[in-house]
Amino acid sequence: MSHENIARRWGRAVFELGKESNTLAALSRDMTAFAELYTANDELSGVLENPLVPEPSREAIIVEVADKLGLSETAKNTLRLLSKKRRILAVPEIARHVARLVDIEGNVVRAEVTSAGPLTEAYLGRLKAELEKATGKTVVVTHKQDKALIGGVITRLGDQVIDGSVRARLNGFRESLLRS
Repeated sequence: MSHENIARRWGRAVFELGKESNTLAALSRDMTAFAELYTANDELSGVLENPLVPEPSREAIIVEVADKLGLSETAKNTLRLLSKKRRILAVPEIARHVARLVDIEGNVVRAEVTSAGPLTEAYLGRLKAELEKATGKTVVVTHKQDKALIGGVITRLGDQVIDGSVRARLNGFRESLLRS
């Protein structure tokens, strides 16, 4: 079974568990926190994925890491079960799937804004308001910089890309000149 299928199935189960216990947002944050550490730490992922490490040792490691991260009992038990079922490798994708379901449940869409330089909070606020007006959803904006853009802004909203960068305009001019 692929990691995507596992993530979809387990992500839905974790989502439903969070809804039932009224801890959905916290459970999603906990799963994301563990997934980020798991992905960033090769030693941790290596030990948890190693079939030669006994199950009680893997479980003890998960409990210790979960305690240090301050994870809820629900998240800790979910991670222990994933380890026991040999599905720990899918934790990052499960966490992403749970976060997507939480966003859908909360009518939230995420936008990534890329610019050549820093943007003011006022600009980002106006952009957020316009995106919310256009989508009818709550928009969470993250900003990053890319000097290669020269100027302008690229906004990614789900699968949609709005490219207002100088680089894109220059490429468009070049293409039209080459066709002439």
